[in-house]
Amino acid sequence: MNLFYQKNITPSASEIIFEKEESRHIHKVLRKEEGAILYITDGLGHLYTTEITNSNPKKCIVKINEVVLKEPLSYSLHMAVAPTKLNDRFEWFLEKATEIGISEITPIICDHSERKVVKKERYEKIMISAMKQSLSCYLPKLNNAISFSDFISLPHGENFKGIAHCEPEGAKIKLKDSFSKNNSYLLLIGPEGDFSANEIERATAAQMIEVSLGNRRLRTETAAIAACHTFAVING
Repeated sequence: MNLFYQKNITPSASEIIFEKEESRHIHKVLRKEEGAILYITDGLGHLYTTEITNSNPKKCIVKINEVVLKEPLSYSLHMAVAPTKLNDRFEWFLEKATEIGISEITPIICDHSERKVVKKERYEKIMISAMKQSLSCYLPKLNNAISFSDFISLPHGENFKGIAHCEPEGAKIKLKDSFSKNNSYLLLIGPEGDFSANEIERATAAQMIEVSLGNRRLRTETAAIAACHTFAVING
């Protein structure tokens, strides 16, 4: 099964017209002809079962036969993660987190961050590809990059709010022991140099729980994926 993504469609639509690049892929690469069934999502949970009415490399048209709203995650997970120095590592995190299951991602620029510029458009393309690959109908929300200071000053309504860091001080608890099922979560993961002491202090002052991901020191992207998988397992 191939899953296609179309952003600007609604369940009330009767047909979908693909742009040239996707039309060429459908017609030339997949060799889909009139009458073939295509599955499409809007990234908002809807799965559209469609039938090709015009297979053309410049403009492929399908009619919508059925629309189903798929079951979302049983929990809401927002992760604020510092972009890594090597961009491909952060992109790997985005890809795998989308496949595992995540609701929202915010790149945060911290005191020790070496990368302070992010390519949101490229990141979104990676997440769309991962959503299609994993046959999910939900595209996680990707926010604009924001400084740690500005992010911590925002109101956050999640039931669980945590910050993972490597400092030995503090009353840290294991992530797997810190939450219950069917909940909403926010977790902060720092850069290669970890969060600064000031950032940890500000987070705890904002009622964030200090958590540990284990006894080993993990890379930023590894820590983020380990945490994402922990949430998925606990809530699975």
